[in-house]
Amino acid sequence: MKRYHLMAHGLALAAAGACLGAEARATSVATNGGSASSSSVAVGNGVSDSYAVATNGGRAVSNSYASGRRGNPAYSTSLALADRGLAVSNSNAVARGSLWGRGIARSDSVAATIGGVARSDSTAYSHGRLGGLADSESRSIATSYYGTAISDSAAYSRGLYGGRAVSESDSLADAYGGTSVSRVRAISDAELFGSAHSNGIGVSVAGPQRHSRAIVRARGSAYRFGRAKTNLTAVEIRR
Repeated sequence: MKRYHLMAHGLALAAAGACLGAEARATSVATNGGSASSSSVAVGNGVSDSYAVATNGGRAVSNSYASGRRGNPAYSTSLALADRGLAVSNSNAVARGSLWGRGIARSDSVAATIGGVARSDSTAYSHGRLGGLADSESRSIATSYYGTAISDSAAYSRGLYGGRAVSESDSLADAYGGTSVSRVRAISDAELFGSAHSNGIGVSVAGPQRHSRAIVRARGSAYRFGRAKTNLTAVEIRR
């Protein structure tokens, strides 16, 4: 009898895991005096991938987190590549849905450097409630090549009472011997069957001993069958 109880508990846990479908993968590779660290966390219906590669004394740090609550999907991918420099990549995706609402979140972050510093942060957060739909997608890239590149991208969506909110955020930095900063925020809020779509793009670049910056904040709000669409792009290139 005890054996049957154990089997029943095991099957119940396996079924719960199958329903939630959380997947987390982390890979670290270091050669020629490099140091690589990667961490990956997945909760609920989250899929999380983290990769860190370092060589020639470089240091790579990659962190990925995906949380999909109540069957809502969240996808997060983080990649850090370091060759004689420092690369830090952080990716977070959170999707929440309640009372017939649905949330979808996708986040991708890449940091790469040769002898310099590169930091990339990407966040996607969605919350659908009371029949609302929230869809967020964020992408961040920051290279370096003897410079300092900082890229920060975030997309936030909130859909309530049948509203549909979509946010897309893209951030790219670069550097090439200088300092480059790109920060993008895309925020959408929809209620009572309204439709809101926000799209933000930031670039930046720089050059030898140059400083460049691109700051973008796109926000769209729609209520009572209304429609809102916001597209913003900032580009600053100094070579």
